[in-house]
Amino acid sequence: MDPSQLIQTVLIYALPVLFAITVHEAAHGYAARHFGDSTAWMQGRLTLNPLKHIDPMGTILMPLLLYFATSGAFLFGYAKPVPVHFANLRNPKRDMVWVALAGPGANLLQALLWGILFYLLAAGNVTERFFMEMCRAGMLTNVVMFVFNLFPLPPLDGGRILVGMLPWRQAVMVSRIEPWGFFIVMGLVVTGVVSALWMRPLMGLTFDLLEILLWPLSSLLH
Repeated sequence: MDPSQLIQTVLIYALPVLFAITVHEAAHGYAARHFGDSTAWMQGRLTLNPLKHIDPMGTILMPLLLYFATSGAFLFGYAKPVPVHFANLRNPKRDMVWVALAGPGANLLQALLWGILFYLLAAGNVTERFFMEMCRAGMLTNVVMFVFNLFPLPPLDGGRILVGMLPWRQAVMVSRIEPWGFFIVMGLVVTGVVSALWMRPLMGLTFDLLEILLWPLSSLLH
């Protein structure tokens, strides 16, 4: 890959990715505090400072290595999870659903905001490619995070939502998967199962939803 193209891609995605992971993790912490668990707040993780949420391996090294190794075809990374003690929640089984939803919900909102910014820049006759591409990157990054984190397998947010919604017996069975959940998810990602059966269909639906929400702005430009 052309080094100048790589640098430009990194610069375009850097800010959207930092916002995406920071607000995602902070949203979990704020939701947990709202429902009774102040663990993240006491550990200084209830912040929008990205340095508090960046994992050197998962946020920086792994995505870069995968980007180089696959020429941008496959990219994966993760942030430092915000600590949540579900037992401290006022209603642990119910409230864990809202705490888990807060992260992906924050990403969906950010995707919408990047879309709004795109149309506002276009309305202001801002044609600088860098800023327009950054808006597109912001939408894509947050849609990817929104959909991927909703995959219904612990320790992903979707897995915690599933545990919170299932009857106790089934919830316990699913929760026991968590120690191996990360490796199972990675196996499903590498084999293309997650992409084909989850990511592509749900990302398509999510972009359709964003298109509907952004229609009033887009219609003004035509």
